Amino acid sequence: MDVTFLLNGESVEVTGAPPTRTLLDWLRETRRLTGTKEGCNEGDCGACTVMVTDARGSRAVNACILFLPQLHGKAVRTVEGIAGPGGALHPVQQAMIDHHGSQCGFCTPGFVVSMAVAHLNGDRAHDDALAGNLCRCTGYAPIVRAAEAAMQAPVPDWMTADAAALAEGAPPLPDAPETADALARLYADNPDAVLVAGATDVGLWVTKGLRDLPRPIFLNRCRDLQQITVSGNDLHIGAAVTMDRVLAAVQDRHPSYAAMLRRYGSAQVRAAATIGGNIANGSPIGDNPPALIALGATLHLRRGDSTRALPIEAFFIEYGKQDRAPGEFVTGVTIPGQPDRLRVYKLSKRFDQDISAVCGAFRIIVENGTVTEARIAFGGMAGIPKRAAAVEAALTGKPWTEATVAATFDAWEDDFTPLTDMRASAGYRLEAARAMLRRCWLEDHGQTVDVRKVSA
Repeated sequence: MDVTFLLNGESVEVTGAPPTRTLLDWLRETRRLTGTKEGCNEGDCGACTVMVTDARGSRAVNACILFLPQLHGKAVRTVEGIAGPGGALHPVQQAMIDHHGSQCGFCTPGFVVSMAVAHLNGDRAHDDALAGNLCRCTGYAPIVRAAEAAMQAPVPDWMTADAAALAEGAPPLPDAPETADALARLYADNPDAVLVAGATDVGLWVTKGLRDLPRPIFLNRCRDLQQITVSGNDLHIGAAVTMDRVLAAVQDRHPSYAAMLRRYGSAQVRAAATIGGNIANGSPIGDNPPALIALGATLHLRRGDSTRALPIEAFFIEYGKQDRAPGEFVTGVTIPGQPDRLRVYKLSKRFDQDISAVCGAFRIIVENGTVTEARIAFGGMAGIPKRAAAVEAALTGKPWTEATVAATFDAWEDDFTPLTDMRASAGYRLEAARAMLRRCWLEDHGQTVDVRKVSA
């Protein structure tokens, strides 16, 4: 597969590379750009962070789980390209020196790139921008101080040059359809192919599982799957919309959902991962499905010229099995317009960038003090994202009181028989789920809870 993109301001063409060659391996082994480091090789540590620019703007992504075809027609800057002509330091590089932000230096290139992207975009939420970069020796305080100091400096000219250079676009790429129609034809003819959207999951099949993908089909150029539209008051999100854009789209409608998505991976992961991929892989601990189930969302699928829609909870059949035929793919999800009654709670060992032990979503409608409707869904409690039907029934028609919440105690075991694994025991998961319903009740009665503020 022949791929063309800009690398540190210069056009490069990669010919004959395997479609699952990662940008990290190519940079280090072929181009000898060794500033980009291999740490975890799974998108968790940020040592491999690079800047990618396209029509949407510039963002930080993990090079270790980014395949070369995903870069076609885009621009990449590694840490070597963050510095300017003649070696002029970028403001974040100078700030890292001034504020002693580096010790061993292994993680520093990734930090510098993440900081440079935030600097370019005017993003002052440094804790968010740097949540995907791990440091084992310096400590984060001097790094954050460097990021804050650098924001006072203007953006260097060379950091804005890539966007202008991309104006002409790029030629079509085989196995990277540019419309849903083209994707439908290609996938119908090759139903055993693997669809690759952001590669934040599939990338690990290659880097950790050492799997050979039979024939990857890349969705990152399929523009009509990248649209967010509003019809009436319903919100339709295309399957290839990245999670950073999903977060922005639901922020005003359902802020609790957005707050959970702020903890979805890292900035690098959210810039690549797609909502369709998170749904279609069927993970029982995917963070989107519980919220979408609680919201009564509709999932849209296509196979050839045929389309269908179903309630999203019906898509998940059992562990590893979804209601999706060979050659069929997710095209998007529709969230019905509704007053915001959603509460979403993510429980994980780390606050940032961690897989959920339990993720619960609650939409409880109360009229005149009585629960008239309850939609409750969980991830991490079963082999699939699953509704709590017995708990919903125990609440519906009852007064919205603490006593009603307590009376659901036994119903949880009717709905869920969770597993014990490295993240949590079965008993802990059940207790956590019960506590989340109580938290929902407390918040509904004005007692706000913040897991980052714990007092005795």
